[in-house]
Parts: sequence; structure tokens; C-alpha cells
Amino acid sequence: MTTVVSSGSQTATISTEHTLDTIATAGVFILAIDMAALVAGDVVEVRIYGKARTGDTERLLHRGTYGPAALASPLIMSVPIVSPHHFKATLKQTAGTGRAFPWAIYEA
Repeated sequence: MTTVVSSGSQTATISTEHTLDTIATAGVFILAIDMAALVAGDVVEVRIYGKARTGDTERLLHRGTYGPAALASPLIMSVPIVSPHHFKATLKQTAGTGRAFPWAIYEA
């Protein structure tokens, strides 16, 4: 059964990496972001970070770049990420006008 761990809406400030959520419990997580607000000229990076062990340094696991054109399929979802203790999702708009992006993190 899939459950919503957290959700919200992030209004992007250009060139700022916004943390959507950091989860410090074990699980299999999926990040979903509605990019319907994206228009021509907007570029957004979505990043997911993790750790190999609890005390280790946070490392980039996945990065996706969207734009500079509107998306034909604007609901993006990450692949399921197995995380024994650390999952962090961020959003960074690098070009265009700052937009609001609804998002959710699901536990599978």
C-alpha cells in the first residue's frame, strides 16, 4: 500500500535549491512533482540525495532537468528509491520566472 509521507507546494526562487523534505526513516520513496506551471524558457532541476550509512556524507543519487519548454507529460515521478535512513528531495529553478510546483513524496 502506498502512503503519502509529505506533500506541499514550492514556489521557486531562481538559482535557489529548495529542500522539499528530508526523511530519516527507512523506506522506499517516490517523489512526484506537478510541472504543469512550466512554460517556455523555464528550467527546473530536481535532485534526490541519500547516504550509504547513517553517519556518512549526503550524496547526490539522482538529478533530472526539465525545460526549457513546457512538458507534454507534466507530472514527473522518480523511480522508487530504497533508503535505509536518509532521503532528501530538492527543487531548483535555474531559468525563467519562479513558479509554484505542487509535490508529494510517497512511500511504497
